[in-house]
Amino acid sequence: MIANQKSLYSIKLLTDIILLNLSFLFSAWIAQPSYMLFQRPHMFLLVLGLNILWYITAKATDFYNNINPPDFFSQVRVILRNIVFQIIASMFFIFTTKEDLFTRNFIILYFSFLILFISLRIILLEMIQTKLYNSGKYARGLIVIGINNVGRNFVKLIEDNPNLGYDFLGFIDDNLQAVKEKVLGKINDLDTVIQSMKVDDVVITTTNMDFSKLSEIVNSCNKNALRIHIIPDYFEFLSQKFSLSSVGGFPIITVRKEPLAEIQLRFVKRSFDIVFSLFVIVLVLSWLVPLIAIIIKLSSKGPVFFIQKRVGLKNGVFGCIKFCSMYTDERNKKNEFIPTVENDPRITRVGKFLRKTNLDEIPQFGNVLKGDMSIVGPRPHAIAFNQEYLRYFDAIKLRNLVKPGITGWAQIHGLRGDVEDATENRKRTIKRIEHDIWYIENWSFLLDIQIIFLTIWQMLTGSAKVR
Repeated sequence: MIANQKSLYSIKLLTDIILLNLSFLFSAWIAQPSYMLFQRPHMFLLVLGLNILWYITAKATDFYNNINPPDFFSQVRVILRNIVFQIIASMFFIFTTKEDLFTRNFIILYFSFLILFISLRIILLEMIQTKLYNSGKYARGLIVIGINNVGRNFVKLIEDNPNLGYDFLGFIDDNLQAVKEKVLGKINDLDTVIQSMKVDDVVITTTNMDFSKLSEIVNSCNKNALRIHIIPDYFEFLSQKFSLSSVGGFPIITVRKEPLAEIQLRFVKRSFDIVFSLFVIVLVLSWLVPLIAIIIKLSSKGPVFFIQKRVGLKNGVFGCIKFCSMYTDERNKKNEFIPTVENDPRITRVGKFLRKTNLDEIPQFGNVLKGDMSIVGPRPHAIAFNQEYLRYFDAIKLRNLVKPGITGWAQIHGLRGDVEDATENRKRTIKRIEHDIWYIENWSFLLDIQIIFLTIWQMLTGSAKVR
């Protein structure tokens, strides 16, 4: 089952890499006379880099996922996202190498060929897959042992995704009372069922049985040379990013995979935080902070900065720095849950602009440089807010497995702050925390870059909402 997915993944990736290289060569030959390419061997370093970059971005965007594939136009959008990185990399390489021939025409042709070839690959491969699976010759017969929620959901997945290449034959279970599903028999009938039908794979979705029964099932499958797959009945407790490893011969399932649990990836993220925050502080904040400070002092009384205790990494508390955007008497209330909503009367005139453009958050680059925060991560909650949100989401502390960020996955999806309606606010809060947990489980360096670019775009267009 996993082997099928890996094989299809490899076929798609290898085909696209070949198409990428063909696109590069065709573009180079059309843009300039063919002999020019061989007079500039450094261009072959570019194509090597583009191959590596395609593999990284395709993996980050989950482009080759076989489960529930989106419609063709959704896949084209993902292709465009990957190609944007290809174009940026090509332009950067051409600029740094001072290449004066393979420039605009080459890039336009490369973009056009790549999107054309890979789009055609998607269409042709889906046509071939559909024809093969409809013929029934290559579909693998599948039996599921265990009529329970896990088994039913797995069968639905198989039936909704014929591209996985399985033909569901039916269930095997000893408990057949009030069952409407397609049942082939009881566990004692397994041998007879296997011999009377074309069975290739058996999936066991219940481990809540006597060891002797489980041993009987495994022996029957081994005797008939069938592939056995086990989905534990505690599957519902696993996140979509669980991991399976082996320690001293003991198989261990980790409920939640966190890329930033690995020290080398934390080093990459922290290094980027330091370099990026220093860049912003020196080139932008050095003149922008004094300017905003003067505007705040001229428009309202009180301090320029507001330092609030917020929850950070491993539930620690730190002082989060912001520009003052609210009136002093309201702002200094402590230990009260008073969420900020859109058109909040406590916000000053200057504060509305600062919040709309996210400029009230820029002093937090100091928090990043200090190590309390990261550029990208879940937004840190005030202590009172965190206690209130705990009523909405029991596992809220999962957010604190990583450093909080100036911006995050939830924020670029418009999940900023609260709304006045209690029911709607509860839904938004739960959704925001779910986005934060998704980010933690799916972190990558490219994902951080994507979030930063989208945040800058929202700041420039004024599409950010209150927090």
